[in-house]
Amino acid sequence: MRSPLPVAAQSPGQGIQGGGSGVGTTSVENVKDIRNTVGNVPLEWYDDFPHVGYDLDGRRIYKPLRTPDELDQFLDKMDNPDYWRTVQDRMTGHSVQLTDEQVALVRRLQRGQFGDVSFNPYEPAVDFFSGDLMIHPVTNRPADKRSFIPSLVEKEKVSRMVHAIKMGWIQPRRPRESTPSFYDLWAQEDPNAVLGRHKMHVPAPKLALPGHAESYNPPPEYLPSEEERMAWEQREPDERKHNFLPRRFPSLRAVPAYGRFIQERFERCLDLYLCPRQRKMRVNVDPEDLIPRLPRPRDLQPFPTCQALVYRGHSDLVRCLSVSPGGQWLASGGPRVGQPCHGGWAGGRVLRAHPLCPGSDDGSVRLWEVASARCVRTVPAGGVVKSVAWNPCPTVCLVAVAVEDAVLLLNPALGDRLVVGSTDQLLSAFTPPAEPAAQPAHWLEASEEERRGGLRLRICHGKPVTQVTWHGRGDYMAVVLATPGHTQVLIHQLSRRRSQSPFRRGRGQVQCVAFHPVRPFLLVASQRSVRLYHLLRQELTKKLTPNCKWVSSLAVHPAGDNVICGSYDSKLVWFDLDLSTKPYRVLRHHKKALRAVAFHPRYPLFASGSDDGSVIVCHGMVYNDLLQNPLLVPVKVLKGHTLTKDLGVLDVAFHPTQPWVFSAGADGTLCLFT
Repeated sequence: MRSPLPVAAQSPGQGIQGGGSGVGTTSVENVKDIRNTVGNVPLEWYDDFPHVGYDLDGRRIYKPLRTPDELDQFLDKMDNPDYWRTVQDRMTGHSVQLTDEQVALVRRLQRGQFGDVSFNPYEPAVDFFSGDLMIHPVTNRPADKRSFIPSLVEKEKVSRMVHAIKMGWIQPRRPRESTPSFYDLWAQEDPNAVLGRHKMHVPAPKLALPGHAESYNPPPEYLPSEEERMAWEQREPDERKHNFLPRRFPSLRAVPAYGRFIQERFERCLDLYLCPRQRKMRVNVDPEDLIPRLPRPRDLQPFPTCQALVYRGHSDLVRCLSVSPGGQWLASGGPRVGQPCHGGWAGGRVLRAHPLCPGSDDGSVRLWEVASARCVRTVPAGGVVKSVAWNPCPTVCLVAVAVEDAVLLLNPALGDRLVVGSTDQLLSAFTPPAEPAAQPAHWLEASEEERRGGLRLRICHGKPVTQVTWHGRGDYMAVVLATPGHTQVLIHQLSRRRSQSPFRRGRGQVQCVAFHPVRPFLLVASQRSVRLYHLLRQELTKKLTPNCKWVSSLAVHPAGDNVICGSYDSKLVWFDLDLSTKPYRVLRHHKKALRAVAFHPRYPLFASGSDDGSVIVCHGMVYNDLLQNPLLVPVKVLKGHTLTKDLGVLDVAFHPTQPWVFSAGADGTLCLFT
């Protein structure tokens, strides 16, 4: 196998000029014939050798020292004016520059012309055999003898065939019987037929019997009116109840021929042989076995069953509430300062006092006593309270309140005086650094007048705050801002008074956040997903897809392996983080949007509040055995709020030690269910 354009094809005096970088080109000194003599040996055999073949003298033809890469080819294309006529000889591995004659030859072949320039394909043809009668013949060879004498070989073949026919060895072909190309597919449908004996045979469906509408003299109620006739004609053929219009004739003899008879017969034939028929194996299953066997609610006690207290005194809706870890006092958002508060009993016995902290739209935070429903203290916030969170550390008496664009840290001065004093000492022990660093939020000390009202610190963000939540140890808190971008979530450290933005870019509108109770994780819920971030590694660990239109709330199980989130499309989604990023169970017990969800810190309970004015308490048992799935059973529907402006329950929270649940409603009341 020779190269189509070998080096020896050029004249000795002409030489070979390399192009561009000179990599793999033949110099002027190497004008001698370096033709490769390997023949039809595949060149792939020489891939692992430094040479590519042998020349006429038996010496090795070495490959170029460096094969030009794409950069070398690009530079050669830009610098060498003869790059377009330079080709690579696969037999030698060198670059060859085509001459003008060779370029002209390639162009002629590309145009479909002959390679030889001097060849004329349109030369005049010589007519050797013309139609004119001439004296001398073209050939005067005498005829062969076999042209007029019978063949002996053919005579012998015919005699053999005659003998085979006489002996019966060769039979004549029988004429083909004319069989019809169509037949009745269900002609043999009797039980003794082949199709009838087939186990999976399904008989053809029968036509429906004609009704009163098909009669030639139907009752008057079956005859359409003019409006019904026009409506029937405007509908699509598939949407019509009947494919004909009932008509009345005086007698059967007056009925004309049906115009769609052939078309309907053809459609019937198509339905018979094109529609698949399959025998469905019916399984006799008891309907009671399909219902999951759930335990009885009385076996799952304790859980809240009735309304025990109603806290009245708000002039507007209550958006949020929070339960303190100590369990001595109660706080909520209330009316303007100076308006009297009224506590109400809804039944039940005297309860032990436990604190709770909600916020409302009337611009104040109120402190209550759980057992007596008595308002103890009112702290004006100066704006709409969007979120309230009590510090979970039992040795710190501190409440974080989200008001407009600031987070207020309040010391309600309730409970143990030592705890109240240690909280003020903790806040006053901070020493500002010599060179304060740039932070996304500003920490401001409260004035003397504000300190008398309970305010200790004010964290200004410049943008509206929608949520504030504490870490389990009480030193960090996360804040959600109503602004697009990567600064939607900020984390504040109380001991150092330092703020930071943990994300570099935003991923949708953040709805709410929550700290993991055990691990250094931060759960961020956006509109369509819930992301789990590792704060130490600063990376995304998991992305949960709740398959909801709009996530509204989020709660983490005290063990940390399960998460629930509510949505505005009336769904409560349970996630098992060890199982999958898809929902383990979707509960649709509410009729309207879910506003809040919560886990009980000790009992296997979780609750959800909705705009339908109800709180549904469910039993959610999480087992230590990883092979056993969580048990989710709804146990009680609690109703105690009236709908106001199409809003019902806005927030729910469990008591830290007792199986009680608190709810905040749009009607300006808080309810305690025990």
